[in-house]
Amino acid sequence: QVQLVESGGGLVQAGGSLKLSCAASGRASCNFYAVGWFRQAPGKERDFVAGIAGIGGGTVYADSVKGRFTISRERLKNTAYLEMNSLKAEDTAVYYCAATKGTTVRRDTSYYSYWGLGTQVTVSS
Repeated sequence: QVQLVESGGGLVQAGGSLKLSCAASGRASCNFYAVGWFRQAPGKERDFVAGIAGIGGGTVYADSVKGRFTISRERLKNTAYLEMNSLKAEDTAVYYCAATKGTTVRRDTSYYSYWGLGTQVTVSS
């Protein structure tokens, strides 16, 4: 089993920045799992934001965040990050990190086996 815990959410003004963290525990080998960040606004579906491959470090972004958000990971700390810049009101949502034993990145929620409980990001306009 893998446990994921997100942190770093909060309230920020439009144009500001936040950096989310996703700390994994339970299995050392999850360093090579694919990791995805998703978000869910009230009344909406959970949408893919960004992902990083388990091997090779390739990244994928949703068009809505490309150029503003950066996903990364620090294997020694078993932690993934989502750095968010130039935040907009429409970025407001609960942000979830997810991981799976697969090495590639996919955008569908069903691909990921492990999920955190989420962290709230609120961007005021």
